[in-house]
Amino acid sequence: MPALSNKPYRVGRSKTGLGLFATQPIKKGAKIVRYFGPMLDCNKKKDDAVENKYLFQINKRWTVDGSVRKNIARYINHACKPNAESDVSVRKRKIIIRAIKNIEPGEEINYDYGTDYFKEYLKPIGCKCDACEKKRKKKSVETRAEKMRLKQKAERKAQKQAEKEAAKAAGQAKGKSNGKGKPEADVKAGKAKVSKPPKTTKAATPKATRAKAKSSAAKSPAAKSTAAKSPAAKPSKEKPSKGKTSPVKARSKGSSSRAASSSKAASSSKTAASSKKAASSKPSPRKAAANAAAAA
Repeated sequence: MPALSNKPYRVGRSKTGLGLFATQPIKKGAKIVRYFGPMLDCNKKKDDAVENKYLFQINKRWTVDGSVRKNIARYINHACKPNAESDVSVRKRKIIIRAIKNIEPGEEINYDYGTDYFKEYLKPIGCKCDACEKKRKKKSVETRAEKMRLKQKAERKAQKQAEKEAAKAAGQAKGKSNGKGKPEADVKAGKAKVSKPPKTTKAATPKATRAKAKSSAAKSPAAKSTAAKSPAAKPSKEKPSKGKTSPVKARSKGSSSRAASSSKAASSSKTAASSKKAASSKPSPRKAAANAAAAA
């Protein structure tokens, strides 16, 4: 449709189809265009049955049918944040579109259609005004950012889980490599073999040493004579103190008793042989005294 040179507006292509655009600067509060058409009486069934998108209700009874082609104001689109408004005169039954902002040339003229029209016609398909488009873009950007954030969070969580599993597997592998030399039974039971200390030979007990000394003393004839004369060589018949025997003595009790009995038998046999020898030789009492003194 060609632009009208004597009017500050023109019909042009917009986002939602056709729209009305300013061709000259329009000041705030200035009259732009009149919305007109046949008047419909809602009390009449015929008029009340009319249905289209260009019906502009003045009051409960009167409605303007703006679907006629001569009504240029019908090309003005809806906006949630408009730059114009509808000024309704109920007494004169007139509707004037006025600017509520300074409108620059080339800018689209729009006004708010109202809640009822928005719910019935615009909400089901979605409002396509600049304000709603900006809201949708902002919302979509926020949604994408939120999805990206959740995705990164899930990736970090999965990475941490993978690191934990890898560390756990490495620890298990290390434990298996350390436990290769152990028997399976010990590894399963979780017990390591404890090497027993080597057995140590028992030290010679005092009684055993005494018995050996006695046996060696019994072999020498000089020691025999001195042992017979000296009262100190006689075995002491002292009773052992009760409860004070050392564990070493208790351990070597059997061996010392055996050694003592063998040494007694050897000494008795040797003393008998020496006594026979002495009886056969029959030395003089002087020689015997000299021998005893030499031995002492």
